[in-house]
Amino acid sequence: MNKTPNPLKVTEVVLRDAHQSLLATRMKTEDMLPIAEKLDAVGYFSLEAWGGATFDTCIRFLNEDPWERARQLKKKIPNTPLQMLLRGQNCVGYRHYADDIVERFVKQSYEVGIEIFRIFDALNDLRNIEVAVKAAKKCGGTVEGCISYTVSPLHNIELYLKMARDLVDMGSDIICIKDMAGLLTPQMTTPLVRELKKTIKIPIHLHSHSTTGLAGMNIQCAIDEGLDMVDTAISTLSMGTSHYATECVVAALQGTPRDTGLDLEALEEIADYFKEVRKHYAQFESNFVGVDINILKSQIPGGMISNMENQLRDQNALDKLDEVLEEVPRVRKDLGYPPLVTPSSQIVGSQATLNVLTGERYKIITKETRECVLGKYGKLPGEIDPDLLEKVAKDQKVIDCRPADLLVPEWDSIVEEAGNDAKTDEDRLTYAMFPKVALSFFQTRGKPLPEAAPPAPAPASESAPAAAPKAAPAPAAAASGSAVYTVTVNGKSYSVQIGTGAGTPAPAPAAAPTPQPAAAPAPAAAPSSNGSNKAVTSPLPGSVFAVKCKVGDQVNEGDTVMILESMKMETEVHTPHSGTVNSILVQEGANVQTGDELIHIS
Repeated sequence: MNKTPNPLKVTEVVLRDAHQSLLATRMKTEDMLPIAEKLDAVGYFSLEAWGGATFDTCIRFLNEDPWERARQLKKKIPNTPLQMLLRGQNCVGYRHYADDIVERFVKQSYEVGIEIFRIFDALNDLRNIEVAVKAAKKCGGTVEGCISYTVSPLHNIELYLKMARDLVDMGSDIICIKDMAGLLTPQMTTPLVRELKKTIKIPIHLHSHSTTGLAGMNIQCAIDEGLDMVDTAISTLSMGTSHYATECVVAALQGTPRDTGLDLEALEEIADYFKEVRKHYAQFESNFVGVDINILKSQIPGGMISNMENQLRDQNALDKLDEVLEEVPRVRKDLGYPPLVTPSSQIVGSQATLNVLTGERYKIITKETRECVLGKYGKLPGEIDPDLLEKVAKDQKVIDCRPADLLVPEWDSIVEEAGNDAKTDEDRLTYAMFPKVALSFFQTRGKPLPEAAPPAPAPASESAPAAAPKAAPAPAAAASGSAVYTVTVNGKSYSVQIGTGAGTPAPAPAAAPTPQPAAAPAPAAAPSSNGSNKAVTSPLPGSVFAVKCKVGDQVNEGDTVMILESMKMETEVHTPHSGTVNSILVQEGANVQTGDELIHIS
C-alpha cells in the first residue's frame, strides 16, 4: 500500500439522501438549520443537501419553498460546498424538459448556493445530461458525471469504462459510481474501481446504499484501489436503505494514509442531534431498517423503498408489498433492463404496483411507461418485450433521437401559464417542474398550520402515514349543525370542525400535514330521463389530475376522458362506452378510490 498521505474525502448525505431513504424525504428545513453550522465545521468534502426528491416533497407535503431551503442552508454553511442530485434533462421532475428550462434551472440552483452538481440519467443515455453539464460548467459549478450502476445481462465493466471516458470528454470534473440500490459486491467493486483509476485521471466518488448490507465491504475495497471520495450518512440516519455510517469510515481510517481527518467527537454531537430529529418522523420510517439481500433481485433503490411503502399504505395495499417487489424485476426485464433510479425506478415501480393491484399485467399502463417504451425518456439498454411494445406502440413510432430535440422552448409558455400566481423566476421554475402541485403550494405557502388543540392522549400507534390522520372515536359537542373532531397529523393534534347541518356538508379536512386548498364540490350526477346512464369508473386509487371532456361531448369507446395521478405517475382513464357525456362526477384535485364513478355517459 502507498504510504503517502492521501486523505479520503467524505460527502455527508444526511440533509438529502439519508432522510429520503429512511423517512420518505420528509425532513423539514427547521430541523436542518440548527445543526448546519456544526456540519459546516466538520471538514466534509461536500454536504449533499438538495435535489432528488427533496424539491417535490417540499412543495407537495411540507409547504416549504425548496429554493429558500437551499438559500438558508448556504447562509449557515458558507465553507462547505453544497451538492445536489440533478436528473439531467429531467432536472428534479419526472419528464424531460426543454433545454431552456434545464439551463435556467441549473443557473438558478447555482445562484441559491449549489456548487457541486451530481448529474445522472436514469437510462445511462448520456445525451440526456449534455445540456445540464454544459450549464453547470458555464455557471462555475463542479460537475460529477454519474454511472448509474445496475446488474443485468447487458451491463458490465467494459460498458462502465466507456461511460466514464465519455463523461470525461463531456467535461465532468469527478466521476460518480452511483450504486443507488446497493447492488455492488466486493467482487465487482475491486475491478471496477481499479480499471476506472487506470482509465481516467479525474477523481472517483462512490455512492452506495446499505440496503443489501454490502456497503462497508465495498467501500473498503474501493479505498484499497484508490477511491477519492465516498458518500456516508451520520450514524443515526445510516444503514438500512440509507448509507454506511460516517463515523465507521472515519474510525476505520484513523492513523492510516487514507485518514479522513474528521473529528469523531464532532460527529458524535451531530449524531446525537439527528437521533432526536429522527423521532419527529417516526410515521414515515421504512420497514427496511436492517439488511435485505433480496434487494439484489428486485433492485429497488434505497430512496424509493420508504416512498413505495407510504404510497401502498395510502392505498390500503401495504400487504401487497412483497408481490410488488417480485413484479418489479419482471417489469424491468420487459422494459429492456433500465437501471432503477428516478424516474425509471418510479416508472417501473408504479407499473409493477398497478400490475399487482389490478390483478392483470399491463391492464393499466401509465403514461410514463408508455413514453418510456416509445423512447421519450431516451434509449433503453435492451430490447422491449414484444407484447408490451405492441400494446403500447400500436401505430406510434419509437423515437431514437435525443428526446429533448423534439421539444420546443418552454420558458415563455411557462411564464404565461403560471401567471400572477408565480411571483419570481424561482416560482416559475417550480411551476415548470410540478404545475398542479406548484399552484396549490403558491396558495398555501407562508400560511401557518392550523392551531393545535389542547394536548390529546397519545394514539396507540405512531406508524400511520400523513394521509391517514387518526380521529377521535366520537365528536365533541359543537355549534348547531357541526361537530368537532380531534385529529393527529404528523404527531400533532388539531381540532377540526366539520359541518353536519342542513345543506352541503363542509369539506373534510385535508389529510396532508400542510393545509391544501379545498377542491370545489363536484356537480351531482344528472340522471338521464330514460335511466340509460353508463358509468366510467376509476381503475385505481389516486387523484384527478385532469378532466379531458365536458358535459355534452360525444365520446367513443376507448377515448381518454380523464387522467388520474397515482404514485406520482399519470394514468389515462378510457371510457368503455360510446355516447354523450351526461355528467362529470368529480373535479380536478378530487381523491378517488378503485370503482368510484367518475363520469356518466348516456
